[in-house]
Amino acid sequence: MVQNACDNKVGKPVKDIQIKKDITVTELIQQFGQAGGFTAKKVAIAIEIFREMLQKEVTVFLSFPAAMISTGTRGVIRELVKRKMIDVMITTCGTLDHDLARLWRNYYHGSFMLDDVKLHQEGVNRIGNILAPNESYGLILEEKLQPMMEEIYDEKKSLSTREFVWEIGKRLENESNREESIIYWCYRNKIPVFIPAVTDGAVGFQMWLFYQQHRDFQIDIMRDESELSDIVYKAERTGAVIIGGGVSKHHTIWWNQFRDGLDYAVYITTAVEWDGSLSGARVREAVSWGKVKEDARHVTVEGDATLILPLIVSALI
Repeated sequence: MVQNACDNKVGKPVKDIQIKKDITVTELIQQFGQAGGFTAKKVAIAIEIFREMLQKEVTVFLSFPAAMISTGTRGVIRELVKRKMIDVMITTCGTLDHDLARLWRNYYHGSFMLDDVKLHQEGVNRIGNILAPNESYGLILEEKLQPMMEEIYDEKKSLSTREFVWEIGKRLENESNREESIIYWCYRNKIPVFIPAVTDGAVGFQMWLFYQQHRDFQIDIMRDESELSDIVYKAERTGAVIIGGGVSKHHTIWWNQFRDGLDYAVYITTAVEWDGSLSGARVREAVSWGKVKEDARHVTVEGDATLILPLIVSALI
């Protein structure tokens, strides 16, 4: 009697994940929904929601912090852009930093437990367990970007961040490994990239440095806001895949409140909600603001996006 009541009113029975020799990632992930159980079930729901976004007339936003791009997960985000699985990207300046720097130089494996004083003395910057030597970061960006900005300046003296990113992407055409770059694919596939805090990073510093000798060079962030407004208001439905928090997350949900909220939302976060942080805020909090619709399909997946995002995208592809 109890079992029948559960079958009828609660949900499907929990099924064990079947591990076998040579099981593929796709085969494993396909079992998550049937297995139930904590984060695995949430990953399965996230895949369902993202798949529905792709199947329906939905304008898909992708929001993420820059640190992701210092890792191999850059390749996953590049695949989303290359395959046009997203329509709009909102991120931070460091995404430009790491995407461009890694096009020209290598980052390296490290450890969370390395001696940071020694690293500083050796000119090596640590991003978690990723290492970015000075010559692979600020120095190469200055060497490559200043000539590019001279070219851009000769054509346009005022640009939005979206225009600036595409202008950089256009100038990557001559790079032999250009297809490794997220920026290049955003330019090629005409996917707008908005960076609300564009000065907060190495590329932003290069803009400021260029500005010292070119006082009429301007980044017009209000033009970005106007473009975002047009995208939001023209969309039949909107959805978002939001990794972490910060300004990129807030800008995504902030603009969507003006169309009565997102229709779909997938959050991936490692943060807790009890400290009131935006990173830790679950989707239900955004519902209270009207940033996500009351009847939206949504899920918050707790965990490291360098693990979870590749699983989700692999399942979809």
